[in-house]
Amino acid sequence: MKTAYQTDVVAWANEQAAFIRQGKFDQLDLEHLAEEIEDVGKSEQRELASRMAVLLAHLLKYKFQPERNGSSWQSTINNQRKRIALRLKNTPSLKTVLSNQDWQIDIWLEAVDIASKETNIHEDIFPEQCLWDMADVLKEGWLPGECDKNYT
Repeated sequence: MKTAYQTDVVAWANEQAAFIRQGKFDQLDLEHLAEEIEDVGKSEQRELASRMAVLLAHLLKYKFQPERNGSSWQSTINNQRKRIALRLKNTPSLKTVLSNQDWQIDIWLEAVDIASKETNIHEDIFPEQCLWDMADVLKEGWLPGECDKNYT
């Protein structure tokens, strides 16, 4: 008996895996399998975007509230960089996303939202566009400086 995708996705996934291992390819739910495979890639992109937004938010906090900079912020910045580097190492195709302008805009808006909520600084105070190159943002030890681009 075949499990419906909509009824129990976990049971369905286990059943599909069993069909593949048993060579019962005619039993596969190809449409939903294709959707799930695509979702794996989207999930990886969401994970990267989430980590980048947190990293950028902490860099914003570092720049806009330097007097509150502490070991917790430094730890978060370092941790996010390490996790992002690992994600990019394990999934090299994600590197292309880093240069996608639409993606950068989305993560910047998310970072501004996070930083605004965590600092009580109104969103309008933060720059509309990312101040930094992605290569710098990801570079171990790099922190925002006095003369960041696009912001006076």
